[in-house]
Amino acid sequence: MEHPPVPAAERTRVEIIDCAKTYPGGAQVLRPTTLTVEPGEVLALLGPSGCGKTTLLRVIAGLVDPDRGGRIVFNGEDVTARPIEQRAVGMVFQHYALFPQMTVEANIGYGLRVRGIAPQKIRQRVGEVIELVRLGGLEQRRPSQLSGGQRQRVALARAVAVQPRVLLLDEPLTALDAKLKEALRDELAQLLRDLHITAVHVTHDQNEALAIADRLAVMQAGRIVQVGRGEDLYRQPGHPFVAEFLGRVNRLHVDAGGSLPLGGIVLPCPAGLAGHHTVLVRPEDVQVRTGAAPALPGAAWGQARVLQRTFLGDRVHLRLQVDGQAEAIVSDQPRDCPAAAGDTVHIGIDPARLMAAALKDSA
Repeated sequence: MEHPPVPAAERTRVEIIDCAKTYPGGAQVLRPTTLTVEPGEVLALLGPSGCGKTTLLRVIAGLVDPDRGGRIVFNGEDVTARPIEQRAVGMVFQHYALFPQMTVEANIGYGLRVRGIAPQKIRQRVGEVIELVRLGGLEQRRPSQLSGGQRQRVALARAVAVQPRVLLLDEPLTALDAKLKEALRDELAQLLRDLHITAVHVTHDQNEALAIADRLAVMQAGRIVQVGRGEDLYRQPGHPFVAEFLGRVNRLHVDAGGSLPLGGIVLPCPAGLAGHHTVLVRPEDVQVRTGAAPALPGAAWGQARVLQRTFLGDRVHLRLQVDGQAEAIVSDQPRDCPAAAGDTVHIGIDPARLMAAALKDSA
């Protein structure tokens, strides 16, 4: 059975308007924040521990009150003063929060029962959701009899069974092992797209955010520093923190003349990076060639020495020492790359791939 998507007219637009949170003692964990989550959109709040993302999620839910003047609006309706039980939100927590004495079926139907839904409709709805999250045959098991992935599916099913206006997910995959997390991440991404429900997903895992969300709001020190599609933020970060947090980067030194020394050659920095003493480049944008120097018109290739070769199955990581740079450069290469520790290789970087690492000096 395919679960019917939420009709477009019923999808919820969430507006976070000038919301901040200051705790007793004066610690402001969330700076004044304004953000809109479009109807049916999955938005990830992404950032390191302590950046304010969970506090913002709890403000949306109604578990935490924002500082005076902050507002939460669902489809034009101000819900700031409403408690969580009156906001029609569903929540999925990182540690499941299932009732251990209840069966899978009872856990999923709990929210419907407390709302006074007729038993026949509860059975129908629970059956639909169980099929949706592929828990068929496990209806009478208790949480202790389930795997971590199955318990997380029960938690998700319980949250969507009540057909919430907004689904809030607080690090829902954190408690899973790496392999199971990757499998369930893809399932969760597909499920959210099938439901077309407005969802806000908190995570510190960049891959999880990129796989699941339509847009990312990257947070640092209590504020949102950039919002956009994951691919756009990865390829064209508008803030140094976004570039460094969203994926891996190498830090490269820029000389006093504004050029980048690279193993015996000098690369010009793009005009947009003028004034920066350090720039960033992603490992996959570092080109490496073995053997004789490539004879390509207009190409500039420096030299580097391989310090370490690490085979990772589908790819090889090379750690390189490059003259003119204080730190080694890591390059992602195809799994058949023959370069070994001690070899000299040719290295090239397209200047257009360079990104800012630090703001211009203000002095």
